[in-house]
Amino acid sequence: MEDELVHEEALDERLSRPTPEVERALSTTRGALMFLGAGGKMGPTLARMARRALPAGREVLAVARFSDPRARAALEAAGVRTVSCDLLKRKDVDALPDAGALVWMAGQKFGTTGAAATTWAANTIAPANVAERYRGVPTAMFSTGNVYPFTETGATEATPPDPVGEYAWSALARERIWEHAAAAYGTPVVVLRLNYAVELRYGVLLEIASAVRDGRPIDLRMGRVNVIWQGDANAVALRALPLASTPPRILNMTGPEILSVRALAERFGELLGRAPIFEGREEPKALLSDASRMASLFGPPPTPIAQAVAWVAAWLKRGGRTLGKPSHFETRDGKF
Repeated sequence: MEDELVHEEALDERLSRPTPEVERALSTTRGALMFLGAGGKMGPTLARMARRALPAGREVLAVARFSDPRARAALEAAGVRTVSCDLLKRKDVDALPDAGALVWMAGQKFGTTGAAATTWAANTIAPANVAERYRGVPTAMFSTGNVYPFTETGATEATPPDPVGEYAWSALARERIWEHAAAAYGTPVVVLRLNYAVELRYGVLLEIASAVRDGRPIDLRMGRVNVIWQGDANAVALRALPLASTPPRILNMTGPEILSVRALAERFGELLGRAPIFEGREEPKALLSDASRMASLFGPPPTPIAQAVAWVAAWLKRGGRTLGKPSHFETRDGKF
């Protein structure tokens, strides 16, 4: 494993390192760049990447409830201005600073089962409040590949949505809110359907590796996945901002490979010295996205998945901190 990824500080630096292409893309935007829902897994390093890519005179704002004070303090230390806000409260949204471009990352997925109303509110009312407040402001809107049906070869952007479960339906509703903003207010929007970002503290690779290490069975029914290194996903999200349009442009954001869960577990078994335990059998179809359009626009993600696998295994061996936030990628019934 590279020395630069031994510690969390170095990992965060790597995940937030901008490329020249990111700098060029952000140079086409104007005014403050605002990240809404920036306190989650991806938000902090994405906002930091933008801060590093923009000149000092351009303000970068991170908006969230910030239940994790550590994430907020790290953003402030990196030169990102943080603003605490409950996006469900219209008066709080109306009081937010002006911005010249938005990155929408807020939403709720886990805990939907038993609290569906809260998920629907978070995924519809909150974006409606923001879309009304920032009429006409170019927006990169994070969505999810969960809006697609299961496929054998990967859904393209032209595949009709066919969500499974209340979370996925509410995620599609969130997209429709921004689609309405584009039509009603002329708001340029690019919809980023992500599945799945990974790094060393969370994600599909870590979940599989941890199960191998701990001797827990790995469910093979969702036998194939797409993943993308989070630093690469961060760069794509920022480079996509100039693509925002009316009507919204849709972009699948993931790695180009369809990965076998069984093969990943076996590789982690080799790296960790443990034989994986499996249960169930691979179903013919899985939640997969075709990222050909993303690759044609930006090139393939520069971080090979084999490298990410090696990093994750080494991180676990070293006892690196993990977030305890599983993706539940193996879920097939849409209940999160």
